[in-house]
Amino acid sequence: MNNIQDVIILGSGCAGNTAAIYTARANLKPLVLEGHEPGGQLSITTEVENFPGFPEGIHGPQLVQNMKQQAERFGATFESGRVVRADLAKRPFTLETDHGGILQTRTLIVATGASARWLGLENEQKLIGHGVSSCATCDGFFFRGKKIMVVGGGDSAMEEANFLSRFGSEVSLVHRKDTFRASKIMYDRALANPKIKLITNTVVEDIYDVSKNEVTGVKLRNLKTNDVYLHPVDGFFVAIGHIPNTQPFASQLDLDSDGYVISHGGARTNIEGVFHAGDVQDRNYRQAITASGAGCMAAIEVERFLEADGH
Repeated sequence: MNNIQDVIILGSGCAGNTAAIYTARANLKPLVLEGHEPGGQLSITTEVENFPGFPEGIHGPQLVQNMKQQAERFGATFESGRVVRADLAKRPFTLETDHGGILQTRTLIVATGASARWLGLENEQKLIGHGVSSCATCDGFFFRGKKIMVVGGGDSAMEEANFLSRFGSEVSLVHRKDTFRASKIMYDRALANPKIKLITNTVVEDIYDVSKNEVTGVKLRNLKTNDVYLHPVDGFFVAIGHIPNTQPFASQLDLDSDGYVISHGGARTNIEGVFHAGDVQDRNYRQAITASGAGCMAAIEVERFLEADGH
């Protein structure tokens, strides 16, 4: 068995890295497990223009790399891997990684994030950051005056379409059914927006053009007529939800019906000594800066908890 850590941080996005900076500066020697998406959502983002302190913007991977180096400077240790099983019934907590390692820790910060749901198209993955996005507030600005497409049928899709209409010359909202899961107020708002065109009973079959490393259009198929046609667009936004990465804790942490961690005040969970940070709990904002703020909160909670516990 390895030595017992004072704190282990799960996740290496903005939340996890910020928590690592704060706990390292508190001399807690945090161990960070980088997770199945090292760097989090920013690792698949190109230009970030809304993170304070970078007036010219910064590439997402560079921003999280800077945070990691900052944490390492103060004594944080980073290891690849993710937790597949956890025993949170007693302290120290016991974690098993996908590499077969067993770790023990007095406190735990769950900053495992929420992964965007994608359509599963091959070209979709190749064009992420090059016209394909899952975050309108992150990337909408880059499509000023351009044609945009949003895929989805819930409130998130309506909200993203309305937001993107501030920038794009037109926004096509594609949904596989002719009825929407969205609330009436959000649906009515999209319907009343002159820039938004609803394309129903339709699915996306392909995204072009990988050879140009940018989005130029999509292949659509009408499910009622089976007609297939090309629809030219410059930006493609997928708004079909997120999946919080909380599976190893499902029977122990309090989670809502979608799997997000339920907060018990600040960064606390229902288990003493276990804290949350970032998109694993936040279904509303999902921004780099709010994730970093949550990482700071979790780290300060860990410091106070260990101090009260005599460590």
